Amino acid sequence: MAKTKPQAVTRPPWERMMRFHQLVQEESFPNCNVLAKEFEVSWRTIMRDVDFMKCRLKLPLEFDVQQNGYYYTKAVDQFPQMPFTESEVFAMLVAHKAIAQYRGTPFEHPLAIAFRKLTGQLDSSTKYSLGNLDEALSFRPFAPEDTDLESFEILTRALKERRVLKFQYRNLDADKHQPRLVHPYHLGCVDNHWYLFAFDVKRQAMRTFALPRLKSPEITSERFTIPKKFNLSEYLKGSLTVFKGDADYEIVVDFDSWGADLIRGRKWHASQEITELPRRQLRLRLRLNNIEEAERWVLSWGTHATVVRPQALATRLREIGRTLDERYKPKP
Repeated sequence: MAKTKPQAVTRPPWERMMRFHQLVQEESFPNCNVLAKEFEVSWRTIMRDVDFMKCRLKLPLEFDVQQNGYYYTKAVDQFPQMPFTESEVFAMLVAHKAIAQYRGTPFEHPLAIAFRKLTGQLDSSTKYSLGNLDEALSFRPFAPEDTDLESFEILTRALKERRVLKFQYRNLDADKHQPRLVHPYHLGCVDNHWYLFAFDVKRQAMRTFALPRLKSPEITSERFTIPKKFNLSEYLKGSLTVFKGDADYEIVVDFDSWGADLIRGRKWHASQEITELPRRQLRLRLRLNNIEEAERWVLSWGTHATVVRPQALATRLREIGRTLDERYKPKP
């Protein structure tokens, strides 16, 4: 079987046009052949860029036969900004409001600066649309996590440079931190918590590290390669959030009409199956590799959820119920 020739990685259209504009401003008289060679695209691709710049962006581009290149027939003070659709303006507003999730944390300030830089390039009409929508949408994050910005930057640099990382880590409910040496694969925010997904060198296995319990990260000089087969979605396939077990459970939970109204229309897990029941109730099926996360999740629904199976999960909830009953009994 013949091997497929790898495609060259080219610059996006807007970056090509910005470069074209720069060369024209410098009076270098760029032409399509020269630009096609620089950007590793076809002559026709550059011609489409030129047509877009002339027709959509209204730039005064003309071709000089003697110079064999393009020039501006009049001064252009600034390259026109990218036109935004209504959906793109709305997406930008969502990004702005999502910053609220990190209010009071070290991430708030750099995120706000980055957003101001972005919106500073918008034209007046787009800014007006953004302002009109601003009061119509908001985020109210519940208990956003306080993560050390300096440590976060060290982790992201280790990820970018593919360098082995060492740090001190305290397991959940443990008293002391222990040294860890890892190959960092991915950094993700799951359920308002930041996690580092990494290969633990000593344990020769993948591990998930919660950032608030990670301290004193240091980047080493040693490099590593992420296996091609690693895929975070596949790695967390059987997890409700990030906890990873070794079993295989079919989780079946029935919800009363109150709980059903809150379950419908949401993606709880990739494996979910919803069956409608009489009296506006429903049944939710999930395929998970552990019941620890399911236990906490079902408990959060109180009496509105009933575990149908597995029995192991129902038994754990019953024991928790007995413990709570004993804990909250009225004292004589």
